[in-house]
Amino acid sequence: MRLFMQFSACLALALGLVVALMILVGLMFAGWFDLIDGLLLTGKPLAHLSLMLLPEGFWNALSGLPDAANNATLRSFLALCAALGQVGLLLALGFMRLWYRV
Repeated sequence: MRLFMQFSACLALALGLVVALMILVGLMFAGWFDLIDGLLLTGKPLAHLSLMLLPEGFWNALSGLPDAANNATLRSFLALCAALGQVGLLLALGFMRLWYRV
């Protein structure tokens, strides 16, 4: 039973991330860039926290950029990934609640 729950949680997370990515693409096609900027604002604190807490060598090795923690492009990409991850997790929680409603 535990294996089944782990599999369904991973499936729900993957489905949530796919739906979040589709929402992002839909927002881009619709031209709602203000909403995308708002979404990016939700990911900035987590991106900043990860850049500050993880060592500099990790980010340099991962990105191949010198002084990666101060790179604006990397910060923006991490904020986007964090924001999409947050939306994906919220959708995954909704899917799990929908699937396992008693």
